[in-house]
Amino acid sequence: MKPFKNQSWFSRFARATARMSGRPATFAVAAGVVVVWAITGPLFGFSDTWQLVINTGTTIVTFLMVFLIQNTQNRDSEAVHVKLDELIRANEAAHNALLDLEDLDESELDRIRADYEKLAETARAALEEVDELKEARAEGEASVAKK
Repeated sequence: MKPFKNQSWFSRFARATARMSGRPATFAVAAGVVVVWAITGPLFGFSDTWQLVINTGTTIVTFLMVFLIQNTQNRDSEAVHVKLDELIRANEAAHNALLDLEDLDESELDRIRADYEKLAETARAALEEVDELKEARAEGEASVAKK
């Protein structure tokens, strides 16, 4: 199955922006802007307008970045869900009822989680029993070897 390459301009822009914003060079540019702004403080007498420039700039950038990064995270999350669904579907031992869990409401998820917590507790208890048996066997073999 060939993945779709027909993405909207916003998806392409959001992905590129998210990638760029996480790079060290982008951080250096942002830090440089703040340093230049701080250096120009005495030039502008630390005026209200001087302060407003950095406040407005950072507010606008933050506001826009929230939407771009959220778009990227939503897409990545969807891709992970599809991949996990495929792994569940392809594994004969897995429960297909677990496909699309993200679409269930919170109470249904809590019920399923509780069932799996019980399974985990049972598995841990069985593992502890196996460990105790191994220790007992090792102690028995050690006492026989001493005789």
